[in-house]
Amino acid sequence: MTETTHQYPPAAPRGDGSGDGARSPEYRLARNALRGLRQDLFHDAFAYRPLPPRRTDGPFVRRLPGRTRSAAAHLPHAVVGAVALLALMAGSLSSGLPGGDVPALLIGLLCALPVLTTLVRPVGAFWLSLAVTPVVALVKSGQGDWPWMPGAFVCHLAVLVVVALRTRPRTAAWMWVLTAVYAFLSDVAFGGSYYYTNSGPMMVTSALALLAVSLWHVRHTAQQEVTAQQTVTAHERSRRTLLEERTTIARELHDVVAHHMSVVAIQAEAAPYRVENPPPELERAFATIRENAVAALTELRRILGVVRAEDYEAPDAPQPTLADLDALLVNVRGAGLEVEKVTTGAVRELPPGVELSAYRIVQEALSNSLRHAPGASARVEIGYVLGGLGLRVVNGPAPEPGLVKPSPGAGHGITGMRERVTMLNGEMTAGPTADGGYEVAVFLPVAAVSDGNEGHEGIEAGA
Repeated sequence: MTETTHQYPPAAPRGDGSGDGARSPEYRLARNALRGLRQDLFHDAFAYRPLPPRRTDGPFVRRLPGRTRSAAAHLPHAVVGAVALLALMAGSLSSGLPGGDVPALLIGLLCALPVLTTLVRPVGAFWLSLAVTPVVALVKSGQGDWPWMPGAFVCHLAVLVVVALRTRPRTAAWMWVLTAVYAFLSDVAFGGSYYYTNSGPMMVTSALALLAVSLWHVRHTAQQEVTAQQTVTAHERSRRTLLEERTTIARELHDVVAHHMSVVAIQAEAAPYRVENPPPELERAFATIRENAVAALTELRRILGVVRAEDYEAPDAPQPTLADLDALLVNVRGAGLEVEKVTTGAVRELPPGVELSAYRIVQEALSNSLRHAPGASARVEIGYVLGGLGLRVVNGPAPEPGLVKPSPGAGHGITGMRERVTMLNGEMTAGPTADGGYEVAVFLPVAAVSDGNEGHEGIEAGA
């Protein structure tokens, strides 16, 4: 017994039936081009697409008076109407005596109709212009230029430009190609009785006009992309600023809260040993407190610890509080800012988070005064009230002429202050004063506490 093995060539891959895998790149390029032609000029060619009004927020139009600005919205429609009137006159006056020839008036109307059609059916206007051109030539019965009579020349050129403006460069290219095909067929098949053909001037003039429109499209698209990219960049920059400030605040609050939770855990563990023969209930209570404190500390480090960068190093010195404001004011005065501090109310110890945020807000407000109003004087007001802490930092206008010029900032200082105030459920206003200075007013709420649970409530208010 002999076994024979036959080898067959691999079957062609099955696809959509077109066999693109075996086709040459030239074939695929031609097929894609024909598909573009069908989409641009054949698919739903006479669809109703009215020309929208012009935008009135441009740099020139928005300076016009109200009624003129409203009329400027319909400027494109008026221009198309004027071009249609020009085509009407060119078709009528070149066809016989002005106003005395019915065929001349008919030719003028035929030349104006495609131009007006571009206002509502742009692609259909192109086909209508191609159809009108031989009709106008037949009505004139062998007189004048070939294949575009003067009115038809103006009509078709105007239609090409308007349709190209309303569509895209690929459509403009296809319209020019079909116009060239029509010109070639007209010259070869029907141009024998004419001594002059204007196909060359039409093709050159239309090519230059469509090239200018295509360049405008490319430039307009590039401007839109740049504007969109700038908007996205500004949004991302603002978002990144907020995230960076929130990260900084979260780091600081993490350090403050983690420290106090660690103290709670240690004291809860040591408390039973300070009482001689403590009852079992007390030992279990302190054990539960310690377990909850350790669990809360672990969860806090797991959640807030992720905001720490790998290169972030916790400061060795304790975080600043309102008690350190005097040293800050000494440094600011040394930098050239005359600042005074006024404290009202009964000074008391506040939660660490409130103390730290209040110090940072005053620090940033004074830094803004140094930057934007060099040589001016400032005033820091701190008010201890029953429901919280009030801050007010106000500076006067910079002296004129000043030896030091203001330094523009990035606008991140006010953003950071608002983030701190929002995190503590406070309120903040910032803006220029009547005398040309600037004022920052902040209120940070602090819950009323009793002597027995002051530390616990302070931690909650700070967090």
